[in-house]
Amino acid sequence: MPTPPPPASAPAPAPPGAPRATVQAVALLSPWGLAQLPGGDWLVTQRTGSLVRVASNLASSQPVSGAPAVSSAGQGGLLDVALDPDFATAPWVYLSYAEPGTGADAGRAGTAVARAQLVGNALQGLTVIFRQAPKVSGSGHYGSRLVFARDKTLFITLGDRQLGSPSQDLQQTLGKVARINRDGSLPADNPVFAGGARAGIWSLGHRNPQGAALHPTTGELWVSEHGPQGGDEINIARAGANHGWPTVSYGCNYGEPVGDGCRLGNGTHAPRFVEPLTFWVPTSIAPAGMAFYSGAMFPEWQGNLFVAALAGQALWRLTLSGDTVASRERLFAELGERIRDVKPAADGSLLMVTDSGKLVRVAR
Repeated sequence: MPTPPPPASAPAPAPPGAPRATVQAVALLSPWGLAQLPGGDWLVTQRTGSLVRVASNLASSQPVSGAPAVSSAGQGGLLDVALDPDFATAPWVYLSYAEPGTGADAGRAGTAVARAQLVGNALQGLTVIFRQAPKVSGSGHYGSRLVFARDKTLFITLGDRQLGSPSQDLQQTLGKVARINRDGSLPADNPVFAGGARAGIWSLGHRNPQGAALHPTTGELWVSEHGPQGGDEINIARAGANHGWPTVSYGCNYGEPVGDGCRLGNGTHAPRFVEPLTFWVPTSIAPAGMAFYSGAMFPEWQGNLFVAALAGQALWRLTLSGDTVASRERLFAELGERIRDVKPAADGSLLMVTDSGKLVRVAR
């Protein structure tokens, strides 16, 4: 049996200079992802299909032209943004989004990734480098986080599009993590699966991984997973790993009584599948963007993992002992906001965006 999830830490008295979450002046429209530019400005995606550049003082924003056309229905839209590891000399920006289908795929959509060079406030030379296959109907579970590995390959998290079973089908990239080169070609050392697989698959058995971050010490990819009714997970997406969805989950089907008896596949993942590092039950927090902290402003947070929560309307701080989640603490619930993403800033603060359009800075 897996180690039960750690209890939420009891709130401690706030010491002098305690972390404070402050809503900034700039207003956004359904923001989803953010990345800090070398000069201190931020690129922020908005699900409606627009990309904006927020000034380093977080007081104003300007539109960035050249974003791809998106399907913004449901959970779709313009989603994550990431900068090339060599951005200083090759200013490529990478965007994930819900791409509308054309021709035989009209009325369908799928996660896609495009890259373009940022010149001033314009994207130039936009090229699609990845398309989830197949495109399907429906408007949920796109996944879509982008994370660069240390070797400069690109991880892409891909949701199951609310279909479930394709997560176990190696001929589809629904419910997977993919790994590609920056130009869209495939790394020669991607995992090889028995019986063959569609090119690019790194790991499988995912439901809707809307958060991802690279561990600062190990360089491994950690992902957050939306469970169904309960069963949200944090996982390490290792090469060839199968995380079990939809065969097993510590969550239950929607509408079933809250409790342990309805867990999918009895809940336990091992030995056939990979056990999650931690999970939330009996109800979901809907984990979204996440980030490891290594800044100087909060030395007490060094090495902690921060997870944004939508339904949970909070920022979760997870303390770690190696790959073990030692404790969990729910922060900033007083904001009453669905927190969509969190990123560390160059000055050691944390920046969060909320579904309602707020930009929130955590500092002391």
